[in-house]
Amino acid sequence: MLQVHGRSVSEFTAPERYLDSISFIPLIFIPLSMMSPDTPEEDPRSVIWFDIDNTLYSASTKISQAMGQRIHAYFVSLGFDEDKASDLHHTYFTQYGLALRGLTRHHDIDPMDFDRKCDGTLPLENLIRPDPKLRKLFQDLDRSKVRVWALTNAYKNHARRVIKILDLEDQIEGLVYCDYEQTDFTCKPEPEYYQNAMKQANISDPSKCYFIDDSHLNVAGAKDLGWGHCVHFHEVGLETVEGGKLKKLARDTNTSDPDGITKISDLEELRTVWPDIFIK
Repeated sequence: MLQVHGRSVSEFTAPERYLDSISFIPLIFIPLSMMSPDTPEEDPRSVIWFDIDNTLYSASTKISQAMGQRIHAYFVSLGFDEDKASDLHHTYFTQYGLALRGLTRHHDIDPMDFDRKCDGTLPLENLIRPDPKLRKLFQDLDRSKVRVWALTNAYKNHARRVIKILDLEDQIEGLVYCDYEQTDFTCKPEPEYYQNAMKQANISDPSKCYFIDDSHLNVAGAKDLGWGHCVHFHEVGLETVEGGKLKKLARDTNTSDPDGITKISDLEELRTVWPDIFIK
């Protein structure tokens, strides 16, 4: 990993510098603590933020079920009985937006150990594959108007693994993830997470942020901070696991969302919802 003043620097993919001979082109990514007056002038383009899990791929893959089983097993490995493990899993997810966030706050665990045993053991290669239709959607985004970033509550290893399998490495310019190596990392829907994401992408105007996520809570959190174009990805009729609990994605009979958040069930609908940022 690159080093700047003795500190590690994350790496990202820039479409315009993509080469077939390597899978990830390093785009220097400076930690917030190292931002300085020398930081490049802000790019005038908007930023579209894509959540990864259950957004870039469908809930029909049942990856959330596989992940839920692993997280439950992790709680049990800490000495909790089955019922207590289920209760804590759901409580932490509901309270913090991420079960691991609760584990690190209330228990002496190594988040990297959690990542290795949970995300790291998912058989992703058997569950998801490249989707030409999804890739075309990304290719049709007007890069003269928007920059494309991924925004996830997972650690970078899982995020990059999914992006690679989906063949989107050359389509996503930056990645904001939960840094499990930091003692007090932030995650969606905490305001600090979105604020840090904007700093990392070097964008100051929240109204120029486009965002899609399968969690209504995460989308609402971004909208509360002024992110201007928020969409909830909701695959009606499918099942997903949230906080260890199986949830059927029912049709919302309330046609007027009190939060004013657009809801879609197919990413192709973004072409209609956000027509101005797609190539005509």
